[in-house]
Amino acid sequence: MSKGLPKRSEDYSLWYNELVKRADLAENSAVRGCMVIKPYGFSIWEKMQAELDRMFKKTGHTNAYFPLFIPKSFLSKEASHVEGFAKECAVVTHYRLKTDDSGKGVIVDPEAKLEEELIVRPTSETVIWSTYKNWIQSYRDLPLLINQWANVVRWEMRTRLFLRTAEFLWQEGHTAHATRKEAEEETLQMMNVYADFAERFMAMPVIKGVKTESEKFAGAESTYCIEAMMQDGKALQAGTSHFLGQNFAKAFDVKFATKEGGLDHVWGTSWGVSTRLMGALIMAHSDDKGLVLPPKLAPIQVVIVPIFKSEEELAQIRVKALEIVDQLDEIGISVKFDDRDTYKPGWKFAEYELKGVPLRLGIGPRDLKNNTVEMARRDDFSKTLVNFEEEDLIGKIKETLDEIQSSIYQKAKSFTEEKTTAVDSWEEFVETLNNKGGFVAAHWDGTTETEDKIKEKTKATIRCIPLDQEEEDGVCILTGKPSKGRVLFAKAY
Repeated sequence: MSKGLPKRSEDYSLWYNELVKRADLAENSAVRGCMVIKPYGFSIWEKMQAELDRMFKKTGHTNAYFPLFIPKSFLSKEASHVEGFAKECAVVTHYRLKTDDSGKGVIVDPEAKLEEELIVRPTSETVIWSTYKNWIQSYRDLPLLINQWANVVRWEMRTRLFLRTAEFLWQEGHTAHATRKEAEEETLQMMNVYADFAERFMAMPVIKGVKTESEKFAGAESTYCIEAMMQDGKALQAGTSHFLGQNFAKAFDVKFATKEGGLDHVWGTSWGVSTRLMGALIMAHSDDKGLVLPPKLAPIQVVIVPIFKSEEELAQIRVKALEIVDQLDEIGISVKFDDRDTYKPGWKFAEYELKGVPLRLGIGPRDLKNNTVEMARRDDFSKTLVNFEEEDLIGKIKETLDEIQSSIYQKAKSFTEEKTTAVDSWEEFVETLNNKGGFVAAHWDGTTETEDKIKEKTKATIRCIPLDQEEEDGVCILTGKPSKGRVLFAKAY
């Protein structure tokens, strides 16, 4: 094993970058700002994808796929939308290369200029709504509940693996409805699906809320979000769900014949989460020894490490280990038996700690003789000796994995609560942000002007107006103007 990770307390950013690389999650690619997601990292994303896909289908959605390229004219049809994405768009102008005069290099063929430039998908509202125009004629065609799993490109200048890259993977849902009420209910439903996934599978508590006018999605009437707290006291937007009103339907003239015999524009939503969730998973739970993965998303939930000195001892251990592997396989628990003789057990222990495997079983010759297995938990490093003749080992493993999932969530929940502070003055606000960090619940006068001034002075943004916000008379921390409730501020990724 290489030397230990940097400490979170000394350089959180360096710790994060090193952990992503050393745990074999991802690495920078030859293309600036893009990443290679390595097999171990991608297997975590696949588990996220599978659970989310199941949740989407359970709520009536189906998957489709739309083009990577979007005609430039489409973006200009919804003015606020193009303004929101214009600075991040990658543009295709030509369709062919040719060899240069030397015959050794290649250049863009000037005669192969596209009649209309194409935008590499930053998000798919425009191309999808242009398609919906052909799919929707009547109220009988509604609701239309579509999701796609895809990659998108947003040309970021400052990138960080998983958190902000020029290309990333995500899902984007796009739905069409006959009424405002149906579309608003869909928007809230999908925010709740994201929150449920974050808390039950990622073991990550989230705050549900609505974005302010200046923070909402470009082209939406309102944006709902889930916000999570990372261990360095910064917030991370983990998912968004947008009520689009009739904005895109009007831009692309998507109308339907109503039950009453009239003609109306449909009501839309869009919602998405991305590989940014991988960054959230790492920063919400991991420690100075490596990843801490919730069992529900861990590619390997249990690893069995044999402790042996001879081939004969390994052969005897293997019989028992493979028996355990078969029993765990039968109940859907992913398990690995690491019988490599090229690494010592201590090296393997450190490797699986780094990779966040929730539960490690150690079996040596003495264990075989005593009918015992040592169980070591990744979340709290506690160890338990289980007698597999007297106790139900498989039941104990399943129970322990459930305990680890719950324990990781409770630890993150306690941290989020500890890092949430209510303040009533500007001085308290600044002091809390600078010295404690986390969510700061404070009164705000509701204006974009004040929101911008606070951001300029402190780099803190309004993460959301919590959905469970209680009405409470107060005054804005900056202007002293009246306020009816607290909003959550934080410095954020």
